[in-house]
Amino acid sequence: MKAKRHAKILELISEYPINTQEELLSRLNESGFYVTQATVSRDIKELRLIKTQSPGGGYHYTTNQKDGSADMSFKFHVLFSESVKAIDFANNLVVIKCFTGMANAVCAALDSMHWKDLVGTIAGDDTILIVMRDLASAENFVLQLNKLIGR
Repeated sequence: MKAKRHAKILELISEYPINTQEELLSRLNESGFYVTQATVSRDIKELRLIKTQSPGGGYHYTTNQKDGSADMSFKFHVLFSESVKAIDFANNLVVIKCFTGMANAVCAALDSMHWKDLVGTIAGDDTILIVMRDLASAENFVLQLNKLIGR
């Protein structure tokens, strides 16, 4: 549940200029995540969200802009390890099975990592299909992903 909520928070702050914890809490409630303000505060800390000045002069929550790659890597690792059930490949195609409703969030995080030899991805509700350049790159990719989930 925490991984789904974190994915939703990242989605919400990318879609809306959310500038208070109360506004984030309200949007989470509207999305079916009924949590307390204390939980939202912990989530903001765990996701390492910061307030960034918008063009209009106000401030809103964003991911860390100074070290974006390390920050996204951390978020990808957390989301991936908590959401993925199985990984397999056939030739240059990789299939990742996720918990219901998590494939889109995992796929978006995966896409932001810009993996070498990854040609493209497509996600459903609980499955991600990844096209790799060749068999060797698919095999190496699966080995790396399995390490992330401790296999």
